[in-house]
Amino acid sequence: MSRSIDNKKLNYFAIFTALAALILIGLGGLVTSNEAGLAVPDWPTTYGYNMFLFPVSKWQGGIFYEHTHRLMASAVGFLTGILAIWLWLKESRAWLRWLGIIACFLVALQGALGGLRVVALKDVIGVFHAGLAQSFLAVLCAIALFTSRWWRNFQPTIADAAERSGVRRLLLGTTLVIFTQLMIAATMRHQHAGLAIPDFPLAYHKVWPAMDDASVQSYNANRADFLGEKAITAFQIGLQMVHRLVALLILCLVIWSALKTRRQLGARHPVARLALVWLGLIGLQVVLGATTIWSNKAVVVTTAHVVVGALSLVTGALLTIVSFRVLIPARAAEPVADKSAQSSFASGKPAAST
Repeated sequence: MSRSIDNKKLNYFAIFTALAALILIGLGGLVTSNEAGLAVPDWPTTYGYNMFLFPVSKWQGGIFYEHTHRLMASAVGFLTGILAIWLWLKESRAWLRWLGIIACFLVALQGALGGLRVVALKDVIGVFHAGLAQSFLAVLCAIALFTSRWWRNFQPTIADAAERSGVRRLLLGTTLVIFTQLMIAATMRHQHAGLAIPDFPLAYHKVWPAMDDASVQSYNANRADFLGEKAITAFQIGLQMVHRLVALLILCLVIWSALKTRRQLGARHPVARLALVWLGLIGLQVVLGATTIWSNKAVVVTTAHVVVGALSLVTGALLTIVSFRVLIPARAAEPVADKSAQSSFASGKPAAST
């Protein structure tokens, strides 16, 4: 059995699997946005049918969204299994083969959590289900990156220790803040209470809304009279305010990341360019978040907000990984240069430029 690090078709398949996982997250967003999570009350069957034999004529209303989500989850699990086997048979890097096994474990756990959410009727399981979906997507995207020709051939950038560690810490920290934000958002969505704060950029016409019992009762009276939605609590109002503040923090951190990488690495450096893409995604996410409120959680807008949030996390994760790949300390670069020079001297050929 021959293994190598140059598997072009494997890389394409890894990209395809990652795209399928992103679509799955979008379908999950549609399920939550349409309040269809329990439209199918049993699992792993669908109204007593084998999931794959459920009649198409019964795919109606919320059942359509939930059942489609289940089928897509099965497809992603199947693709991930193929990816792991392909990596194990053809990939020469042992750590990357094991990363494929980890992806298989994550998708299996994700499926189990999804089923447990239906059987146990616990919203908190849905929050963990959403968070694991984001982590799983990041792992698949990392595999696609590691199997790419770009990853193998890119020449590192020599940087001093302060510059290197500063960029890495900023990118990693910002990515972790985005993941925290996604978990906050998942907690909000799985409380099924609609919009705890119906206006933006103010909150109940104030910079910070009143959260005493009398004010919350007043908010709920208006919601029942005009919106017909469930009652909310002070905790839910506070959670949404935290969500807004963290969104502002993320915007500032990503702007800082784009400026810092551009200033220290140059505008044409791949890290700097990807940081600009990241900034564009965060800007779009802010617009979608505001539009979600203004449209009273329109399904298409809310689902797009979920998908762009996932892309923002993945971009941050890939940026962090790439920063560890392409930024090396000057002292570490010297032995590499010496080795190249020695090899060139022995062969009688000039050393290749890095």
